[in-house]
Amino acid sequence: MSVSSQPASIFITGASSGIGAALARRYAGPGVHLFLHGRDEARLRSCAKAARAAGAQVTTFIGDVTDRKGMLRTIEAADNERPLDLLIANAGVSMEDRRDIPEEDAAERIFAVNVAGVFHTAMPALARMRERGRGRIAIVSSLAAYHGLPVGPLYSASKAAIKAWGEGLRVAHASKGVRISIICPGFIRTPMTARNRFPMPFLMTAEEAAERIARRLARGDPLIAFPRSLAAALRIIDMLPARLGDRLLGALVKA
Repeated sequence: MSVSSQPASIFITGASSGIGAALARRYAGPGVHLFLHGRDEARLRSCAKAARAAGAQVTTFIGDVTDRKGMLRTIEAADNERPLDLLIANAGVSMEDRRDIPEEDAAERIFAVNVAGVFHTAMPALARMRERGRGRIAIVSSLAAYHGLPVGPLYSASKAAIKAWGEGLRVAHASKGVRISIICPGFIRTPMTARNRFPMPFLMTAEEAAERIARRLARGDPLIAFPRSLAAALRIIDMLPARLGDRLLGALVKA
């Protein structure tokens, strides 16, 4: 897939809702084959129906990204059906607001989905794309990766891990024809953020986020961080002396 071309074969995890579903709708159109993966069968079916109505060919997979062997079979099946131009590793969870789940269990699930799940999704596609000498993998991290947030330290840590991994992959595979883009959205209105009980500055819809992501992936941007003002604020906080940064971050999340 060249920088200027639009991908025709796209695999998206976490496509049942939120950014994943919005990206499926954004990319849907004649000549496009969408491979949509998610855990919620009813929502995934609804997303697929909308994409087909827009003219796309759609294949759905029900599964969990924490299932390594299952993801290997799924990615290979999709790539065999139509070689993937773009894979978007989007599935993610945040469970730190759940009082019915022990913190240790929440931590294990967050890292299983947000970190291991991204590995299980990206690695099989990376191997196939490397053989062909072309393709793009987009890893959905978060602006929370820029600095640990007191309202979600486990989530921040998981997103920082995949951001760092993606940065390393991007350099390692630059000469092999495989492009890696890291996506760091701010606060997006999704079922996951609907549970948040703290201020979410610059909150935007999943559709707005999907439009930004698709436009910048088409440009070939290696890092897609938005909104810029929030990204800049978190970068500045990370560069400040720790005590000052902590005070500013505390004020930001309490604003």
